[in-house]
Amino acid sequence: MKAQLDSERAAPGADLPGKDLEVARRVLDMEAKAISTLANLLDGAFVEAVERLAAVEGRVIVTGMGKSGHIARKIAATLASTGTPAQFVHPGEASHGDLGMITPKDAVIALSNSGNTLELSDIVTYAKRFAIPLVAMTARLDSALAKAADIALILPSAAQGAPEACAITQAPTTSTTLMLALGDALAVALLERKNFSPSDFEVFHPGGALGKRLLRVADLMHGPDALPLCGPDTPVSEAILIMTAGHFGCVGIIDGNRRLIGIITDGDLRRHMNQNILALKAADIMTPKPRTIRANALAAEAVAFMNTSTPPFLCVFVVEEAGPADRPVGILHMHDCLRAGVV
Repeated sequence: MKAQLDSERAAPGADLPGKDLEVARRVLDMEAKAISTLANLLDGAFVEAVERLAAVEGRVIVTGMGKSGHIARKIAATLASTGTPAQFVHPGEASHGDLGMITPKDAVIALSNSGNTLELSDIVTYAKRFAIPLVAMTARLDSALAKAADIALILPSAAQGAPEACAITQAPTTSTTLMLALGDALAVALLERKNFSPSDFEVFHPGGALGKRLLRVADLMHGPDALPLCGPDTPVSEAILIMTAGHFGCVGIIDGNRRLIGIITDGDLRRHMNQNILALKAADIMTPKPRTIRANALAAEAVAFMNTSTPPFLCVFVVEEAGPADRPVGILHMHDCLRAGVV
């Protein structure tokens, strides 16, 4: 009897991996369909929300309770990192003094799936009292939050094809995914309205892998004072001394107008190595028309440029953006990029 019970208990577990994948795919499919439904339901209210938020002189205050609060924090962080000053305010703390963080120049985005979250009442009342624009993100048009808001962004309901993905239909899953996606839509719409550029993005992301990928050649290059340069008539013996002092493994050859006309590398020296090499001039052994890069190029672009060239090289001269395109203003070594974490 005991063996039979043990067998019956073990049997369901045999198919657990398959069932887990089935559940995961069902959840993702439900949430993907809900986002598609939301996209089709967007209307003029979304455009009005973007316009009101874009016109804010202060910050966008994002608030929500529970799981909606976690989503609100992420929306605030996304807005702030993409050019829209934003801050999360906890509705519970707001009732105990943090309402002072919200000014008449701000706007409020309040998240609540039911639209009847009691903890939001003080923030809603405060926004109405001081004529602070209030944008609601809720699934119920007839809720207290939607009715109080200046603009209500209504999430699709279960009846419209957006039920919660969990089997007991209680845990916030689809609803919070919809809020998160709608917050991203607002942030990106605001970003594009403001013509927020990669260089603007870099200002807010100086750290981490993302910041490293956004570093530019000008941030890492050695400036004009460090350039190893000589003229075409410079004796090779002197050019070697300049190359050695520069520690870049190369020397640039410039004409009378300071335009880069050639480069001598360790490889050039080896190719021309003979008893008479020291009697030659720089122009005799240089490689003409060396490859260069712009100061405004991304450092990651420079790494790819040096790695994928045939043959690859470790050092590249940086030329100025304006004026003659072959006038050097700096030099970048692969090691500079590696030290900065650019790969």
